[in-house]
Amino acid sequence: MQVKAADDREQNVATLEGLLKRPQTDARTRTRIEQEIRSIRAGAAGEREAAYEIEFHFGATPNVVTIHDLRIEHDGYAAQIDHLIINRVLQIWICESKHFSEGVAVNAQGEWTRYFGGHPVGMESPIKQNERQITVLDRVLKSGAVRLPRRLVQMRPELRGLVLVSNKARIARPRAKVDGIETVIKAEQLADRVYKDVDVRLRTLVQRFVSEKTIEQLARDLAALHRPASFDWAARFGVVQEESTPIRPVRGLPSDPSGVPCGRCGGSTTFAEVAFCRYNKPRFNGGTYCRACQAVVAPAGLRP
Repeated sequence: MQVKAADDREQNVATLEGLLKRPQTDARTRTRIEQEIRSIRAGAAGEREAAYEIEFHFGATPNVVTIHDLRIEHDGYAAQIDHLIINRVLQIWICESKHFSEGVAVNAQGEWTRYFGGHPVGMESPIKQNERQITVLDRVLKSGAVRLPRRLVQMRPELRGLVLVSNKARIARPRAKVDGIETVIKAEQLADRVYKDVDVRLRTLVQRFVSEKTIEQLARDLAALHRPASFDWAARFGVVQEESTPIRPVRGLPSDPSGVPCGRCGGSTTFAEVAFCRYNKPRFNGGTYCRACQAVVAPAGLRP
């Protein structure tokens, strides 16, 4: 049963695409923004693939409850969790999903490298990301922010972490043992891993069985803690809104000179266009031009 679906990422993409269209955005900043857009879309693609696998195997059963794209905050820390899977033996699987179109490699020191355009690029370890998510969720559960089931004493969910890599990605694993590397699997292997873990430990977990209603309520309480992240993309990339030239009274300029013909194309002009030309007479040789013609007569960047 799905309690929460992933949030829509397209509004962030639309905002970033709007920054690309601003004339004051330089080439270097455009490259950074384009990389951010690719990163958002790649992340969303990885989450969709993992969510499909999760819902395909668990979506129709009331014995498992799922949450996608959960961001929780506690004591000054935040965790962006891609997927949560809660079952009736009170296991909570915290899943970090990753989309690597050209594959990924992990060395013996646990350092991660992804490939882009055939070139290796260093990246943060998803294993460490997953560990931090588990830590924050554990603190939230211990804080009493959600209601936990009781059976004489309060029951504590067992938190399990996984890193889900896109099915078509190549994973180059180190020969040496790296802590947490066993949690890195393809998304298509998720159901087998979860079911196998329950089967192996069923005798010790049987006393932890709770009702379908209990895990659904736990999931809804967790989903209620969701706090979507908000981004000031313009500030992050240093793109400021283009300021318009203030309109000050000019001797000989009518209060509303709209309609004055453009000195180049003959079309009508607006008050702002006429005023800008009057304020910058040397630039336009005393002429009056519409916005489009100003770009031709005067250097770019001097338009209103």
